[in-house]
Amino acid sequence: MKYFEVMDRIKQLCETRSWSYYRLAKASGIPYSTLNTMLHKSYVPTVPSLQKICDGFGITLAQFFSEKDEVSLLTKEQRACLERWNSLDEKSQMLALAYMQGLADRQE
Repeated sequence: MKYFEVMDRIKQLCETRSWSYYRLAKASGIPYSTLNTMLHKSYVPTVPSLQKICDGFGITLAQFFSEKDEVSLLTKEQRACLERWNSLDEKSQMLALAYMQGLADRQE
């Protein structure tokens, strides 16, 4: 089995989303100081902490450990939509979903 570096994956997900570590700490409910210690002292999070981080990113543990780059399978338009989604706060994401649902309902 290939070696998997948990902290590198967390850093990669932050970079992909253009998130600061502070934003990840807020989204995951983990104190910033704890997250900062993990990131800079190569402290590997416990499974419950990693689950909180995944929840903050809006992904499952399976997606976290997946070696597939699912984003590369998206169209250019889908990637642009996802990039915009990732830049929104939680309230704005809920509003975007409601708007998209309204558009889908109109087409039925």
